[in-house]
Amino acid sequence: MPNATKILLVEDQETAATYIAKGLREEGFVVDVAHTGPDGLHYLLTEEYSLAILDIMLPGLDGLSILETVKKADRQVAVLFLTARDGVEDKVRGLELGADDYLVKPFAFAELLARVRALLRRCSPVVHAETELAVSDLTLNLLTHQATRAGRVIDLTPKEFALLQLFMRRKGEVITRTVLAEQLWGINFDCDTNVVDVAVSRLRIKIDSESESKLIHTQRGVGYVLRTGE
Repeated sequence: MPNATKILLVEDQETAATYIAKGLREEGFVVDVAHTGPDGLHYLLTEEYSLAILDIMLPGLDGLSILETVKKADRQVAVLFLTARDGVEDKVRGLELGADDYLVKPFAFAELLARVRALLRRCSPVVHAETELAVSDLTLNLLTHQATRAGRVIDLTPKEFALLQLFMRRKGEVITRTVLAEQLWGINFDCDTNVVDVAVSRLRIKIDSESESKLIHTQRGVGYVLRTGE
């Protein structure tokens, strides 16, 4: 299993997909998005995910067929159906095929998030037993979204929490601006956009400004990296 909790969202309505993915990323999840059935199936057969959120009505291949194929391939992933189809027959068939939960549109994001967390606790207890990350004298509490550096408490915005968690989980790895933009803002990166640089700058002030040892570093022309020893 990967260190970060990865979720695949397969939703053909781009507005809804953007809304859901943005909310999940702000909670610290790594989210991939597919807008067609074949693309969603490809992700599930080639990548490792803790959870898949599947619409039923999808272009090219419906969600029930995706689930059936994934189960036959013995891929281990929790599945939540998120769909406008609320008929009893659809629910029964989905659950019989191996779906773990079923949420009908329209929905409140808070309910979706609660179900996602419940499924992950049930299906991936090892992943969610983790409550804290630590790098050098920096710690991040995954429950309170609060960081501490050498005992100094640092309050983070939801975006700063997601950004710092990504850096800490991928310590020592240079993360490009493109990856940061896609994972945390759900946008295709535009070279004229400085939203990533501004966000990293604000986080760096909170994390490094009062410490001699700097943790967040710029890799010129590429992106950023969190590492110790400088």
